[in-house]
Amino acid sequence: MLVHRAVLISLAAGLASTAGWAAAPANPPGAPVAAAAKTVPAPVPKPRTAVTHHVAEIGGKRIAYTATAGTLLLYDAKHRATASVFYVAYTRDGVDPARRPVTFAYNGGPGFASALVDVGGFGPRRIDWPAPGDAAAMQPPYRLVDNPDSILARTDLVFIDAVGTGYSRIVGKGKPKMFYGIDGDAQAFAQFIERYVTQAHRWNSPKFLLGESYGTTRSAVLAADLVRQGVYVNGVILCSTVLDFATLNFTAGNDLPFALYLPSYAAVAWYHHRLPATETLVQAVDSARAYAGSDYLRALFAGSTLPAAERARVASHLAALTGLPAPLWERANLRITLPVFMRRLLGADGPMTGRYDARFTAPELQPLSPTPGTSAAGASTTAIWGALTASFDAYLRDDLHYRSDRPYVQSSNPVFKAWNWTYRSPLNALGSGVGNLKSRNVAPALARAMTNDPGMQVLFNNGYYDMATPFFATDYTIEHLGLDPGALARIHEAYYPVGHMLYVNPSVEPALAHTIDEFIAAAAPRAAR
Repeated sequence: MLVHRAVLISLAAGLASTAGWAAAPANPPGAPVAAAAKTVPAPVPKPRTAVTHHVAEIGGKRIAYTATAGTLLLYDAKHRATASVFYVAYTRDGVDPARRPVTFAYNGGPGFASALVDVGGFGPRRIDWPAPGDAAAMQPPYRLVDNPDSILARTDLVFIDAVGTGYSRIVGKGKPKMFYGIDGDAQAFAQFIERYVTQAHRWNSPKFLLGESYGTTRSAVLAADLVRQGVYVNGVILCSTVLDFATLNFTAGNDLPFALYLPSYAAVAWYHHRLPATETLVQAVDSARAYAGSDYLRALFAGSTLPAAERARVASHLAALTGLPAPLWERANLRITLPVFMRRLLGADGPMTGRYDARFTAPELQPLSPTPGTSAAGASTTAIWGALTASFDAYLRDDLHYRSDRPYVQSSNPVFKAWNWTYRSPLNALGSGVGNLKSRNVAPALARAMTNDPGMQVLFNNGYYDMATPFFATDYTIEHLGLDPGALARIHEAYYPVGHMLYVNPSVEPALAHTIDEFIAAAAPRAAR
């Protein structure tokens, strides 16, 4: 594989889940049904900003910067307002903005605001995150501290809230279908970036995209849209990546995720001491990688034709790699889905591991239920959600002096439910088939962006304990981009002993910041720091 990989190991070592808003109650039985009301366009607010000045110690240096929290309007083809988008920008003082890199950052979901990637770990202030098992630190009051590992040392930062999250909302002639879908969402972000660089006089600045989780999906399509419009991007930074959803969806007839999750199972088993103590994390992962791509994949492909003796041999090998007993693997037909792994790794009566960060665990209220409770927040979400919600709201009001009479929407279940997952790949003409098939693979968009913008660099950051977007699925996606060796040389990968939110483990943050810092420096060598 012609991809530059850096394996970064530190002490043992991120994050969030859904916490959507409740739907409006339905009419009670026998109640009159109101006549359908004509939709009234939401008023168009005037853009406004709150500007404050700060100093933080980052990388051992005192850095003065300006924070701008505000809104920017988006328009349709007739220049009618459709959305008001909220953002927080941090720009370093005393540096030529025309040569200073600017990074546009966002979270995923879809339906998540970008507060987490701001005060979570990339902005100049960050939450003092609780460690696994530290229940007291999960309760208020929380601490927001200077972030010594903020990437503001290398690049200005603009954190953008997707429409329907944070303080971003539909206004004027806007409709949900304009924003709640793969294409519409990317187009909205592209328009925001073009309008921002125009208003801030940043057209000549080196430009970077930083997306987390679904934000990586967005980044692939967004990069292609920007390049198509003549907005070249120096680099794309992807954290906890999903570009091809077939690589992680356990659906009937799709054996690929079982193989691609196996190295993550091994990593989590290693962390929870379910593997031999003499084995290192890298050794456990490498063994699972090798087996997943060879004998295990062949066994899955064989299906019911797999001989009984071979089936038993494979189950025994899987048990050695994952810490789960061989009889369980045999009962599961050699296919253990993520929910089963999370519930059984620590024993039938043990706690359940987190999905977003498997370092965290939580007891089950329904251990005898066939599936985990649907209302359970999850171990990793339970650990960090309260700190994020309270800290960011206080930060906006008290530090950035931005006030609103609306709630800041950290996650929106209505946005997620309304999402249009249909996507037409730029390489669709190569395929053929029947039926109205929805493509949820945006990797070709990233490949197209890289071929149309021959200087674009891409960095993939992966967490070993991330069970939402497994790192081996990212490896597989990269290896199937169809790029030539020259383009593959512009792709870089790094791995960290963390979960989905790479910055939740403080011991990993310096390595993460250093990797991104060096990536930006290489992708924009003539930039001003």
